[in-house]
Amino acid sequence: MEYVEPVAGIATCLGTPVCKYLQYHRKLNDYVRSFKRIRDELNCKMEDIELQLKAELLSPGRKIPKQGVENWLKDANEMIAEAQDVENKVRNGRYLCRACNGKLVDEKTGEMKGFLDKAPNASEGLAIDGPSAGLPLPTSELVGEEAVRNEIWACLMQEKVSKIGVWGMGGVGKTTIMKHIHNDLLKQQRFERVIWVTISKEFNVMKVQDDIAAALKLKEDWPREGDKLRRAAILSEILKKVGKHVLILDDVWDEVSLEEVGIPEPSDSNGCKLVLTTRSEHVFKYMGCTVIKVKPVSAQQALTLFLSKVGPNIVQNQTLMPILRLVVEECAGLPLTIVVIAGTLRGEDDPLIWKNTLRELKERIGKVQEGEDKVIESLKVSFNHLKDEKMKHCFLHCALYPEDFGIEKHGLIDSWIEEGFIDDMSTRQETKDKGHVILKKLEDNCLLEKVSSVTVKMHDAVRDMALSITRMNPRYMIQAGSQLEELPEKEQWSPDIEKVSLMYNSISEISIDVLPTKCQLLTTLLLQENPIKKISSSFFTNMPCLSVLNLSSTKIKSLPNSISELKNLTTLLLCGCEELRDLPCLSMLQELKKLDLSGTKIEEVPEGMDMLIKLRYLDLRVRTLKEIPAGLLPKLVHLQHLGFHENNEKTSLKAEEMEPLKKLEYLTGHFEDISEFNKFISSMQQSKKNIIKYFLQVGSYNVCIGREKKVTIGGVQNWEGELIMHPIEIRDLTIIRCDYFRNLVDDDSSFKNAIDLRVCRIWGCEGIECVVSLSSFASSSAHLFQSLEVLYLRDLPKLSAFIMNDAGIGSATTSTLAPSATFSHLKEIMIVNCSSMKTLLPHWLLPNLQNLEEIDVDACSQLVEILGAATSEVEEKGSDALIKFHLPKLRVLSFWELPNLKSICSKSGVMVCDSLQLIQVAGDCYKLKRIPPFVPLVGNGQPFAYAPPSLTIFSSTAWWESLEWDDHPNFKNVLRFNPR
Repeated sequence: MEYVEPVAGIATCLGTPVCKYLQYHRKLNDYVRSFKRIRDELNCKMEDIELQLKAELLSPGRKIPKQGVENWLKDANEMIAEAQDVENKVRNGRYLCRACNGKLVDEKTGEMKGFLDKAPNASEGLAIDGPSAGLPLPTSELVGEEAVRNEIWACLMQEKVSKIGVWGMGGVGKTTIMKHIHNDLLKQQRFERVIWVTISKEFNVMKVQDDIAAALKLKEDWPREGDKLRRAAILSEILKKVGKHVLILDDVWDEVSLEEVGIPEPSDSNGCKLVLTTRSEHVFKYMGCTVIKVKPVSAQQALTLFLSKVGPNIVQNQTLMPILRLVVEECAGLPLTIVVIAGTLRGEDDPLIWKNTLRELKERIGKVQEGEDKVIESLKVSFNHLKDEKMKHCFLHCALYPEDFGIEKHGLIDSWIEEGFIDDMSTRQETKDKGHVILKKLEDNCLLEKVSSVTVKMHDAVRDMALSITRMNPRYMIQAGSQLEELPEKEQWSPDIEKVSLMYNSISEISIDVLPTKCQLLTTLLLQENPIKKISSSFFTNMPCLSVLNLSSTKIKSLPNSISELKNLTTLLLCGCEELRDLPCLSMLQELKKLDLSGTKIEEVPEGMDMLIKLRYLDLRVRTLKEIPAGLLPKLVHLQHLGFHENNEKTSLKAEEMEPLKKLEYLTGHFEDISEFNKFISSMQQSKKNIIKYFLQVGSYNVCIGREKKVTIGGVQNWEGELIMHPIEIRDLTIIRCDYFRNLVDDDSSFKNAIDLRVCRIWGCEGIECVVSLSSFASSSAHLFQSLEVLYLRDLPKLSAFIMNDAGIGSATTSTLAPSATFSHLKEIMIVNCSSMKTLLPHWLLPNLQNLEEIDVDACSQLVEILGAATSEVEEKGSDALIKFHLPKLRVLSFWELPNLKSICSKSGVMVCDSLQLIQVAGDCYKLKRIPPFVPLVGNGQPFAYAPPSLTIFSSTAWWESLEWDDHPNFKNVLRFNPR
């Protein structure tokens, strides 16, 4: 019988044409590689979708997954299982079946590829909208503006008022007031949508249309390009279907044609409202708005606001109060000026400094007549109080970005380093840390606004002040985001110009007829985010001092040879130039310190790269790159940042080539095998190097997710877990398709030392039976996995327990409990397609899991219970006694396709988790007949008609109706059920 299947397989192949049969026979290995690549892409796509679904479920809008997405995920799981069967057949196949195996693999690859092509997009249309009308905007506290806020609100509530113009000078607080109203409208839920769009000086119809579309979350159906008229028609129809909505247009400088944009005329019949904020009186007159003027705050309100920002030590200093009141008076009741000047003087207790500030305010304000000019002049006082000249340069550099632009903090600090505004420290990280100090100082002085943890922006009035400073000395040309379609005229390129920002425009070609002929002093040229396809061959010949050149995210295919003449160039940025395939020789650019070619299409390292011995930053994360020339890296001994594509096996890193790079702090790249990776880590140990950030891939499989300090080990055979981790302190670890891998931790495992590990994923490892072997919990391992936050286990057919010990799978007595620090920071457990598991978490482990927030279990066919009670405890307390399952921070329980799941916890168990927000049950979970009762976190009450206050249950009506309530008949009445 052992030969029947191979012979049958050969018979099947006999119908295949001879040439194809031979191809299957000869190129089996190629077919297998393609098969594995597509299978892993399918796996990654599944995870992307699942993570997006989870994010949607936990978002303020509480979105519900579409049925089609769940069906796709179910089918995808089945297809992965079928692919595993195919892989097993091929692995165990005899040579006689080689052609048949080739055919089988090829057919399954095509099937998976077709299925993958039909996958729903992980970021588009995965969920049906919930009740949310929008997301709240971050805002600051209002002081003294309640009256005008109430007036605007009253107008919004009146049916006959459809258009409202909020008018006032720059810095008076219009935007802040409207942000509060925006958030209040969301809470009231009187409108279907509340849409916020910032207009700015450079009005752009296409941008406004895109911003409205983004606010409405239009993605698949929204045309990114095309004529404005067609887009306006589409947008108009969509806004009509949205229903009653409020559209807020912030910072309008000129008339806006609603018809041109595609905004339906608001009226009392459609219930829609339009609110715009503006400095210009003619705007609201043209738009036909009901006008509400925002006036400066009163003297007492101004003083209150100033005192709230200047610091407690100043408030308590009575000797400063008389002069402080005079300073506040000069701020003229403008909240922006008050906040900025208070930030400038925060903590400053020297009376002479206060007197000097007052004198400067009076002098500057006395020179001008217009109110807007008075704001700018008063803000210049804060700029002048920046003691460090380089800090002033850092501030002015922010004006090079477009108006109302969210500036990414790390990118901003990088640009300050490139410009030389931050003195070099011994390491790049120390230099960046100094940049963060400068950034914090500018934020504290209120010269930059914190938008989020990663972005800042300039208030438009503050940017006006910065631009006025640059105009006083014509060293800057700033036309960022100005809708330019070609370079400014020759006359604008003055001989003294030093910095030019033309970023975020529509310039498609730089031709010789607009070539700037006298740019002898130009040091910075910013052309990123323009659709530039061609640059004149001689464009760079008249820029001998050019130091920073940014052509990122342009459509350039090749660079002109004249770029080789830029002997003083220190920074060349070409990241995201997806059409770029060719660069001229770089050997003359010997001052170059930073070169970013990530996301380009180059196939070879540029000629002359080995001459760039001053390079500190080199990013070659390029999929198309064919090789790293031998001997190149050892010459670049000053490198601090080095990036190669993690998933490009052609650019695998060699430990010997990396060894001379003693200053390396940041690394991304690929290692061919564990041996080479371990050699590299050993060399780091010997040289006492410590890479601060890294994203490293070992082997043939990659997962394109993760955080800093990430290592992925994929497809490494004959590997049983040996891994040198010090000194890199792995935080994010993924192990995929390593079949010899048995468990993450046992007595011999190097992972016992993973004290800083935050995220761990184990996928598709056929041999793994448990994550942790409890026998390894010696006293020396008391802090094992104390930092772990996320554990994701997927496609592990032999996994039978989360933890295994000598007493048996998943069991423990009180004498063998894990040390209390172990898993003490674990927040999320996700288990997918682990068919041998029957109990997820034993009861004795729960005391360690007091920070657990999410439990997500999918497609585990044999799983019977989630939280298992210890047998000894049941015997000790009796079968009728309550066993409490304490998980005080648990927010989410999600179950999908668990056909044998019978209980969340034992029948005698009650849940103690007041923070629980969501129980989601989907797919085949019909053996789960009972929701466990709850008792409050505080108190020892019996489980009678009590549920966590925020708990909602998502599932099908059929499942909900099948539940049994015999033990607690009133329990059903207190649960909130949301049918799918």
